[in-house]
Amino acid sequence: MITALDHLTVKASFRDGAVGAYETLLGRKADGSTLRVGNVGLVIEDDASTARLASMVFATASVEKTERLFERRGLTLTQEATHGVPIALTERGETPPPSPLLKASVADSITALDHVVIRSPNPERAVALYAGRLGLDLRLDRSNPQWKARLLFFRCGDLVVEIAHDLKKSVSDAPDELWGLSWRTPDIGRCHARLKKAGVEVSEPRDGRRPGSQVMSVTSHTANVPTIVIGGIGRW
Repeated sequence: MITALDHLTVKASFRDGAVGAYETLLGRKADGSTLRVGNVGLVIEDDASTARLASMVFATASVEKTERLFERRGLTLTQEATHGVPIALTERGETPPPSPLLKASVADSITALDHVVIRSPNPERAVALYAGRLGLDLRLDRSNPQWKARLLFFRCGDLVVEIAHDLKKSVSDAPDELWGLSWRTPDIGRCHARLKKAGVEVSEPRDGRRPGSQVMSVTSHTANVPTIVIGGIGRW
């Protein structure tokens, strides 16, 4: 069974400084092209085409056993079966340590991933895949006309896989899109100041949807991945 999200991959050009950009954003030093925060890794793959969030790799205690379980559930990890989102498995025991800090303190660095966002034209299909076949824990299913979206939250370790469906659009069999990231910081004010000083394009902190939270949007140093940073609360 899946125990956590081990890492995400981002495809971006090394020539354009993608690794250094993410070092600046996260406040952590890469090991080659890999960075880790407390609950997930980020692997940057050199690709001269459009920069994008490319895949999710889930952790399991046994790839062989998990693949057998998926087979019994009628799932093979092809992009057709996962509705266009590249998904893979890796075998691991303990969570690897985070990357060392890069001129940042823990308070103003990025310490964890809060959620990864997938846009889906078919939320019921997403429930069948992420809860029924992958076995993630569906914690929230909420439609909000103010947000113009139906949101599904699947807990995976200490983060959430969020499925977002645009309520203005009809349900269809079109592919899902692995879309954006929401990072956590202990002190959003200090993190905001650090990023601004480093030349990162970031909005002023604003109240988040969850009571007691604040969020800021990041529009540079993300390799074209829609990104927000959230502070003020833990996940659970």
